[in-house]
Amino acid sequence: MRSIWNGAISFGLVSIPVKLINATENHSVSFRQIHLTDGGRVRYRKVCELDGEEVTSAEIGKGYEDADGSVIPITDEDLGSLPLPTAKTIEIVAFVPAGAIDPLQMDTAYYLSANGVPAAKPYTLLREALKRSRKVAVAKYALRGRERLGMLRVVDDVIAMHGLLWPDEIRTAEDVAPETGVKVRDAELDLADALMATLGEVDMDSLHDDYREAVEELVAAKAAGEVPQRAEPEDTGGRVIDLVAALENSVRAAKEARAGGAEGGEDAPVAKVTSMADHKGGKRTAAKKTTAKKTSASKTAEKKPAAKKTAASRTAAKKTTAKKTTAKKSAAKKTTAKKRSSTKSTPRKRTSA
Repeated sequence: MRSIWNGAISFGLVSIPVKLINATENHSVSFRQIHLTDGGRVRYRKVCELDGEEVTSAEIGKGYEDADGSVIPITDEDLGSLPLPTAKTIEIVAFVPAGAIDPLQMDTAYYLSANGVPAAKPYTLLREALKRSRKVAVAKYALRGRERLGMLRVVDDVIAMHGLLWPDEIRTAEDVAPETGVKVRDAELDLADALMATLGEVDMDSLHDDYREAVEELVAAKAAGEVPQRAEPEDTGGRVIDLVAALENSVRAAKEARAGGAEGGEDAPVAKVTSMADHKGGKRTAAKKTTAKKTSASKTAEKKPAAKKTAASRTAAKKTTAKKTTAKKSAAKKTTAKKRSSTKSTPRKRTSA
């Protein structure tokens, strides 16, 4: 990639030679101005207001228009001689958490490439220091005739720099919010949360420019002599809508879209839609359920004591029968033992010869 600026990063007393490279590119379809009558190109010509003659780029310089309308010529040598330490240096002035930078200040993004072998070591040192600290560097630099503010952060294994607008270049949000006081109900917030949860996350690489593709198809069709398809214009006029109904329909549509787009793998979790009618009748339904539970519990409680008494009587009968059977067996054993004992103790009569 071609560099647009060569200089150095000033990191305390450490100087890191770097090259500045554009990190973004524009893929928008560009058009030319043409003469509608014959299709000829329409070009701009730079003409001097005093003599009316066309001038070339080499004859054009810079000038500052004063308050009285007079123009003061300013040359590149004049600008190059300004006592700016950032003329060829990206001067780091602080290290702050990334959250301290207002996204409204974000401007053009660049990659910073180490310029030469000696720059590799200090470049890597700064990169790893930014990684470990989890902070970004705020810096000042000069580019295209003006001093700018920048933010250095690590992207993969490269130091990237975002141009930042100066704080006084950010307009305040005064008079932008709705003037009338609007109250949002919890039920509406719940539906908004459900819609957010259903839409879920997105793979940023899967997003593409539908408008650019449509323009390219239009150009291809006209180049082939075909009649391009024209979409019916949508009615975008101001209409009063039911916000709750729109949210509920949006959640259902998002659920159907995610369910239809899932091909294999695990389906993403979707949110449950709760209509406003459910919210209004929620208390009555809950009360009915509670009453039903109490009635069922009382009936169960009435049945339980009778069941317990029947089981107890059966258990007692079983125990009595078992005791009687055990007593009979013990008595029989004792009688048998006495008979055997008496038989042993009776002496046999001797028979005389």
